Amino acid sequence: MRPLPGPPPPTSTLQPVPTANTIQPTPTYALPVLCAITAHEAAHGSAARHYGDGTAAFLGRVTLNPLKHIDPIGTIAMPLFLYIATGGAFVFGYAKPVPVNFGQLRHPKRDMVWVALAGPASNLAMALVWGALLIVLDGVGVTEPFFLKMCQAGVLVNVVMWAFNLFPLPPLDGGRGLVGLLPRGAALAVSRIEPWGFFIVMGLVVAGVVSDLWMRPLMGFTFHLLDFVLAPLQALIG
Repeated sequence: MRPLPGPPPPTSTLQPVPTANTIQPTPTYALPVLCAITAHEAAHGSAARHYGDGTAAFLGRVTLNPLKHIDPIGTIAMPLFLYIATGGAFVFGYAKPVPVNFGQLRHPKRDMVWVALAGPASNLAMALVWGALLIVLDGVGVTEPFFLKMCQAGVLVNVVMWAFNLFPLPPLDGGRGLVGLLPRGAALAVSRIEPWGFFIVMGLVVAGVVSDLWMRPLMGFTFHLLDFVLAPLQALIG
């Protein structure tokens, strides 16, 4: 899944060299993207099972097998079409959504927050793993550009997915989490947006609102956070 924004200013040691677009679809991105969407969807299913809904587990979606999460249209056809049609300026895609029956959760309104946030949280964790791997490879003297760029791609892909999915509008994870946090009346009002939420989000992406007011600030903060957490490892190996 990729919106328009370019990376934040190059203040993070984990960040790839800035380019015109957030993610350039090259072979170095194939494995990071596949891992990111797989972990994201599996995390939703795992959290739902933990809080009482076994729907995703019953359907075999609590798995790290990427084939279970790939949507032929959203994961392959749409990104490919948009990449060709826009010359790589705008690429967007999605995985097959994990089915969650919120009514089966032990505390539906509260637990839906944790189920929603589990996906983005998995991407933040994966960004940390890719960042640690980048530091280790660099520290032991690996100079093969493909592997180093793949680690950078892994950080960037997961930071993008973390930030974009936290946007507080359903059907994105941030929007569903917001529904769980708001008082009942306000939550009902926000939840009614969901049938049109996808089109609203896309309009905001194209208009640059998501990029300028949400993605850039949150991604910049996240890169600084990753640098801070990984600083001890950097000092140890470096």
